[in-house]
Amino acid sequence: MHCPYCRHADSRVIDSRTAEDGASIRRRRQCPSCGRRFTTLETSSLTVVKRSGASEPFSRDKVVAGVRKACQGRPVSDDDLALLAQQVEEAVRASGAAQIDAHEIGLAILGPLRQLDEVAYLRFASVYSSFSSLEDFEAAIATLRAEHTAARAAGEDAEPGAASSATTAPAGTASPTGAETGTGSASLGAAEEPAQAPAH
Repeated sequence: MHCPYCRHADSRVIDSRTAEDGASIRRRRQCPSCGRRFTTLETSSLTVVKRSGASEPFSRDKVVAGVRKACQGRPVSDDDLALLAQQVEEAVRASGAAQIDAHEIGLAILGPLRQLDEVAYLRFASVYSSFSSLEDFEAAIATLRAEHTAARAAGEDAEPGAASSATTAPAGTASPTGAETGTGSASLGAAEEPAQAPAH
């Protein structure tokens, strides 16, 4: 890389550190000609192709700006939006493609945004998916309600199993009445012996 001070055609890396949760590498370089040092930030290339055919580098800031409008008036912090943008970038980079369509960016936003705030999700989806009638909103809301109902039913189905496993005593342990639940002639004899009446 050319030195930004003397324009020498080469430079030497003297230190490298990861940045942005491993998404980039910060390198400290030194020019062998003038001896001055400078820092470079290296990231993998990811280009977004717009509907018009124009392309531009992927930007987390643009993801945040687009989602922020849908989150107006909602309990969503700047940190929440920053984390969402990071999740979106990780999702689109996972495809391994150097170029990605802008439509895919929108799809990658919908999932994390629905987990973050369902009202903001409906707002964003109404624009992104071009809702044209009240029925479109009703269909989206019905889908969310169905997911909540299914999740609630799954949680209720899991509770009886947990309760039954908690009340079943393993073999050889004492039962609530004081008798052992293990098998064998001794336990059978204890079961056949009549219980004494409590003293008055």
